[in-house]
Amino acid sequence: MNELRDTKDWQQYWRGNLADYRSANLANWNERAPAHAQSRDYGTPQLIADSQLLSDVIRFDLPRLGDIQGLRVVHLQCHIGTDTISLARLGAEVTGLDFSDQAIEQARTLAEQAGVRATFIQADLYQALDVLPAESFDLVFTGIGALCWLPHIAPWARIVSGLLVPGGRLFLREGHPMLWSLDESRTDENLVVHYPYFETPEPITEVDSGTYVHTDATFTANTSHSWNHGLGEIISALLEVGMTITMLEEHRSVPWNALPGKMEVDEHGEYMLRANPARLPLTYTLQARRQGRA
Repeated sequence: MNELRDTKDWQQYWRGNLADYRSANLANWNERAPAHAQSRDYGTPQLIADSQLLSDVIRFDLPRLGDIQGLRVVHLQCHIGTDTISLARLGAEVTGLDFSDQAIEQARTLAEQAGVRATFIQADLYQALDVLPAESFDLVFTGIGALCWLPHIAPWARIVSGLLVPGGRLFLREGHPMLWSLDESRTDENLVVHYPYFETPEPITEVDSGTYVHTDATFTANTSHSWNHGLGEIISALLEVGMTITMLEEHRSVPWNALPGKMEVDEHGEYMLRANPARLPLTYTLQARRQGRA
């Protein structure tokens, strides 16, 4: 896969050689997006009712995000748009992109009900430079649980750089690759590394009839394929396309109960390890700038 340098080549590879993985993931997310929009965990009724409310993910990173008033922002892999809407409420001109048509439908409905102006586009991440204008965004935002659905991180970095104006910024908060490598089914206090830490050609394939939020919905598309990307791989991919890393902060908390039986809620409403939380980074915030003048 490393020989696929051009994003168009990679897009064709994704829709060709990896089409079965993509189709399974799309069916999985299309079934779950409406349930996520109805789940109390996303808090959509509160987001609609309170015009000042921000999503938990955006609120956590506000000190790092800074003032984005008037910035042109693209939120890649935006899902149902709760973070996208929150970025718009901070004064940004925001576009959300996601490959799931059901997620985009939920995002548009939520934005309309919340009275927030935001644009939502349904397209693969690897199509971003085909459907969005190059070098047109001041900020590329990517939130938790996005990168693991991408088979290869290098094309993502090229797309991020291609979307940004010179001097523009990437803001990424993600699950830590060490967290993604753990066996979450273990109920004791031990942490057991089970899945790959590094990017691998073959995906991690799982069959799960549930989802990560509380819901009574029943699902039938239960197979998913994901890929881990080591922190060094992500940083190296950004450096290779001329980005400058300006922040890397690892956190001891994560917005959902990622390791059931091992976690407790902290003062920010996030989950952290109950026993010896300093032994594992759960998420990280990374910022990088495209070289050149803004």
